[in-house]
Amino acid sequence: MTNWQATVLTLFPEMFPGPLAHSLAGRALRESLWLLKTIDIRGFAHDKHQTVDDTCVGGGAGMVLKADIVDAALTHACSQYNEEKPAIIYLTPRGEPLRQPRVRSLMKNNPSGCILLCGRYEGIDDRVIEKWREEKGLIEISIGDYILSGGEIAALTLMDACVRLLPGVVNKQESLESESFELDLLEFPQYTKPQNWQGKAVPEVLLSGDHKKIATWRQGQSEKITKERRPDLWDAYLKNDLSHQK
Repeated sequence: MTNWQATVLTLFPEMFPGPLAHSLAGRALRESLWLLKTIDIRGFAHDKHQTVDDTCVGGGAGMVLKADIVDAALTHACSQYNEEKPAIIYLTPRGEPLRQPRVRSLMKNNPSGCILLCGRYEGIDDRVIEKWREEKGLIEISIGDYILSGGEIAALTLMDACVRLLPGVVNKQESLESESFELDLLEFPQYTKPQNWQGKAVPEVLLSGDHKKIATWRQGQSEKITKERRPDLWDAYLKNDLSHQK
């Protein structure tokens, strides 16, 4: 396999590619710069009703996806990659927060792609998650501290972040390197024409043509905004800056 492939395990394959059919990711998908495969978890059910879940052991509301069903689906998904080892990811609120360094790590260490397991209902029988974590290095990832109906939206988010890093998807490498989070800083303010809009003017330094001054202004703005809005990122930036000075 030469192309990066995302394989999504879901109860709702019709949700894909969804928004990824448009803009940069959609163009790249049509040009086969990346591949998308969906696997319907219901296809691995054993009965005529395609039952994939059951009640929570110990009581409680909601249903839980069955370990044997999910295990079979994951095994099938891995078989699509031959000898290559994709990243195996379970999208769950209890996972590690998704950060840009993790996205870059996935693209560097798993160039063949990733398998994305989307939970539903009250989640997935933890025994299958434990098995795949211990035996295959399954990673649990969260896109934020809030509740979604399932892992599909999280999977779309992760795929979009990954696809942007593929060669040929974003035309200018400079654009990728200056985006928010790449250097632990939020992006500086952006402007376009007209130079004056409703009494608000574009900062003079951006009209100066002095690229060194513009770069300095943008760096200062990124630092200011990050310090005010994301103290956690600001602390990380300071730590990285100090480590580079040693």
